[in-house]
Amino acid sequence: MKDLLGLMKIKSLYFLIFILLFSCSENDEKESKNITTKPIENQVVKTITLPDFNADSAYLYVKQQVDFGPRFPNNEAHAKCAEFLKNKLASFGLQTQIQIGKTKTFNNKEIIIKNIIGEYNPEAKKRILLFAHWDSRPFADQDSKEMTKPILGANDGASGVGVLLEVARQLTLVKPEIGVDIIFFDAEDYGQPSSGMLIHQNTDSWCLGSQYWAKNLHKQNYKAEFGILLDMVGSSNILFTQESISMKYAPDVVRKVWNKASQIGYSKYFSQEQTFFVGTDDHKYVNEIARIPSIDIIHYERSTGNFHHSWHTHNDNMKVIDPNSLKIVGQTLLTVIYEEE
Repeated sequence: MKDLLGLMKIKSLYFLIFILLFSCSENDEKESKNITTKPIENQVVKTITLPDFNADSAYLYVKQQVDFGPRFPNNEAHAKCAEFLKNKLASFGLQTQIQIGKTKTFNNKEIIIKNIIGEYNPEAKKRILLFAHWDSRPFADQDSKEMTKPILGANDGASGVGVLLEVARQLTLVKPEIGVDIIFFDAEDYGQPSSGMLIHQNTDSWCLGSQYWAKNLHKQNYKAEFGILLDMVGSSNILFTQESISMKYAPDVVRKVWNKASQIGYSKYFSQEQTFFVGTDDHKYVNEIARIPSIDIIHYERSTGNFHHSWHTHNDNMKVIDPNSLKIVGQTLLTVIYEEE
């Protein structure tokens, strides 16, 4: 009987130890969040620590940009925000610079453009390019009132930058071996106005910052495996279709990113539907001039076949930003980065 009681005590002790160990491992998992394993050749398993994208952090970065006010070339808010973005990337340990250039707008106005560039692991030969535009529209040509006044551009501009700032922060916490370049392009949204403000049609009046960079790469013979553009990724009820410029130049990259999104449960937001793109965006020039296969993750409003309803209006403010949407896009990007061989 004593032997039986002793055996029961030993079993109880083992069970208690098991419970404590399980509890500790569960807490550790909550700290590191996602840990994925990838089977590779000959059944060897590579363990990948996948950081957890912080939506609140990304939302703050969006707000900090918007708090400067409208940010278009040659204005004071633009100059202040440029320094903020450069310093923020530098604070995460990225090698940073501001590429400054001169160009002219659709109405022959000379502007100073500032492309903000951050390099993670600059010595790595294999690189991924991530980009978004950081300027905001200098007029609200899609609004019904105050069309000549500038907009805040919370979704159209700041949302993509906010996501990439949080991605940059995560790179310094869980360091991947691959190189990552983050570029915030300027003067994307200084293009030819539409409707009653139309002067003449000129599609190349858009994306002035990416056109300048593609013709004047920040490093001689710069190359990246592929590029991903974020544009208008912060609104509620996001939907990303496979738009035509991406599918023309980089269909394999589209499939890669959309498959990763599906892998982590976001197939509802990354649709397999292919749609005709309704405008010009930065990835066009990165593809055509810099020859880097690049895609665009951009919201598609199914009801109108256009962009989000706040596009180029005064309604494009922090009220339209949904942290959950920032999370969906940011976590997808992190999965692409950390699972890239």
